[in-house]
Amino acid sequence: MKPEPITLEGRGVRLEPLSQAHHSGLCEVGLDPELWRLIPYRVATREEMAGYINAALQAQVAGTAVPFATIELASGQVVGSTRYMNIDVPSRRVEIGSTWIARPWQRSFVNTEGKFLMLRHAFEILGCNRVEFKTDALNERSRNAILRIGAQQEGIFRKHMVTWTGRVRDSVYFSIVDDDWPRVKADLEARLLK
Repeated sequence: MKPEPITLEGRGVRLEPLSQAHHSGLCEVGLDPELWRLIPYRVATREEMAGYINAALQAQVAGTAVPFATIELASGQVVGSTRYMNIDVPSRRVEIGSTWIARPWQRSFVNTEGKFLMLRHAFEILGCNRVEFKTDALNERSRNAILRIGAQQEGIFRKHMVTWTGRVRDSVYFSIVDDDWPRVKADLEARLLK
């Protein structure tokens, strides 16, 4: 297992390696305060977006993340970002996280297809045993989206992290393991055909 920058493309979404070249596009759609309300960090300015990208690229150099820009194919518009993170090569485990999608594209095919592309790559190319997800316990929309893609809730890490507002967050953990993948894949493929 060796996660490296790669482009993953479906019928409506392309996940391409994140770079500072995406800065303007991410700023166009990602400086919405509502996007960052339940995320541990905040991106409210062009400078903070540049820092967000830089931190993701530093994690990539360290071997702990592979960040992507999320592109809607029909428009060519950057609509968000996601990444493999907390990469554990010996245990063949990754987390899909730091995912945000601009509000006009939320609850559309973008998240479903993006997650499908990442899961398929994780299980079928990287040979992962496990893919993890976590979200704020207060983020019902995110929790429901993770369940809809076929992950199982495993538990709540109480007082897991301090957010940018100073609030102490409980985090809900989910996973999909390699044994689940054939069922999850079939369900996602069926949803994406609708």
